[in-house]
Amino acid sequence: MCIGQVGNLLPHVTLSANLAQHLMPAWGLSAAEGGLMASGYAFGYMLAVPVLTTLTDRIDARLVLLWGSIVSGLATAAFGMFAQGFWSGTAIWSLAGLGFAGAYMPGLKALTDRLPAGDTSRAVTLYTSSFSVGVGLSFLVAQLIADRWGWRTAFLVTGFGPVAMVGACLLIDPRRPVPKAGRLLNFAPVFANREALGYILGYGAHCFELYGIRTWLVGLWTFVVAHQGAPAWLSPVVLSFCFAVISMPASILGNEAALKFGRHRAITIVMIASACVALVIGLNATAPAWLLALLLLLYGLTVPADSGALTAGMSAAAASEHRGATLALHSTVGFGLSAVGAWGTGAALDLAGGPQSATGWLLAFIVLAAGIALGPLALLWARSGADGGRKRTIKRAGLERL
Repeated sequence: MCIGQVGNLLPHVTLSANLAQHLMPAWGLSAAEGGLMASGYAFGYMLAVPVLTTLTDRIDARLVLLWGSIVSGLATAAFGMFAQGFWSGTAIWSLAGLGFAGAYMPGLKALTDRLPAGDTSRAVTLYTSSFSVGVGLSFLVAQLIADRWGWRTAFLVTGFGPVAMVGACLLIDPRRPVPKAGRLLNFAPVFANREALGYILGYGAHCFELYGIRTWLVGLWTFVVAHQGAPAWLSPVVLSFCFAVISMPASILGNEAALKFGRHRAITIVMIASACVALVIGLNATAPAWLLALLLLLYGLTVPADSGALTAGMSAAAASEHRGATLALHSTVGFGLSAVGAWGTGAALDLAGGPQSATGWLLAFIVLAAGIALGPLALLWARSGADGGRKRTIKRAGLERL
């Protein structure tokens, strides 16, 4: 499943990887328009994931995963063949995101449905952290092919990546969920689960920051190379690949820290650290390239370090009979705020002078820091509600004994 997910993610940042260097110059796009086009992927995902993931409570998640992977690959290839500007590009890329909505959380559901009973946090974290390997390969392959054969070829080639998950779907055994009555889109039990909701809102803050930096990382390093210079080997391709790949050990270590020191405490520390690193990067946009590279690699550790812990916490807090609906809301909130992060960062760049302005990058990183800083507040809200619930339960038990 993890290998299949790496293939499914090959198209994931093909647009972001080629946005600043190829698509914006070719189509005359502003930073806000480029960010909006990139956010189309997350927007399409957000629209489809409530239905597709909740559907996995009723049918085998493997079937949703299979067809989602096929749509994702075909739409990515279609972008390379048919996209001609902002509107057509946004529409096709939104369709690719819609396909991925059937490929990520339904994949997690297909995995957890087949795991033995007990603590599954390490398996879930391995699955979520393999996301980073797929994104790293997406950055690497998309840029190398675009620089050599053009951006259209990059979309065509990365569109074949989901074939790996199609193969995985054909290899795993069928597993039908227990028949369930009631409405398909019934999120009331999820909203009533304050513990799970805290992790979901924290995941939204994480996704806002993550998608914002992934969308504009190549653009930032293009600015650094143009204004400060950098060694030839330290290209946008190398930096973006390293930034993405180190996310995997960061996510795994973050979850291990959560298991050892407490999930809320570990996630809160990581989020505050990430906000601080973002502010330092924004304030040093004109610093020497080597210093910025080190800061960005540090940011590459802090940004994803809370991901596995948040998703594992949500999965553990979810009621088994509503796990599909909980995963659906988790993913809807996450990718909805991903869309806001990609567009909001681009809008901040335009507002403060554009991608060639140090002030623009300062404001962009202030926006990213503000977004992730909301995560600890969500966890604090969830904990206060849970503590209050426990106190009420203890009080009722005492009254009953009396």
